[in-house]
Amino acid sequence: MANNTNMAAMQWQIFCLEHRSYKSHACLKSDHNSRKVVVCEACSMSIETTGHVGQDEEAILQKHLKSGNCDPTKKKKPICPVKRCREVLTFSNTSTCKTCHIKVCLKHRFPADHACSRGASASSSACVSNGLWNNRFLTAFAKRTGQECAKNGATCSTSPPSTPSVKAY
Repeated sequence: MANNTNMAAMQWQIFCLEHRSYKSHACLKSDHNSRKVVVCEACSMSIETTGHVGQDEEAILQKHLKSGNCDPTKKKKPICPVKRCREVLTFSNTSTCKTCHIKVCLKHRFPADHACSRGASASSSACVSNGLWNNRFLTAFAKRTGQECAKNGATCSTSPPSTPSVKAY
């Protein structure tokens, strides 16, 4: 059996559930191995930081801007999030969906065009009910023979009237 004298010498502090995290009990080693990424608004470059208390995000961004590595021409332009659509979104061709609040290009502005999470179920149920009525109408229309008018005593004529209502000179 191994002798664990090192573990016995360490004293572990016990914290309640509310104070178990590093930050909640002001632990000095809370950011020991943490890493953060700050994104430059001008060039979309990711700058990694250690996340220590002494590192200010604004100071890191200012240092990046002054370093010469910041090139605004490399900024990534937003594109339409629809699969296989590469349209660059600008102020004049961007539409925001009213149901899912996603910014898409004008080609995909309708909920059915961009697989809208909330709008797809509502529009598909409407299509099913309208489609059922439409199918009944088309079936009844196809069954017509033209004899239905004769039952009321009127004659059905499929040819144009013999005397035109408007005379042409």
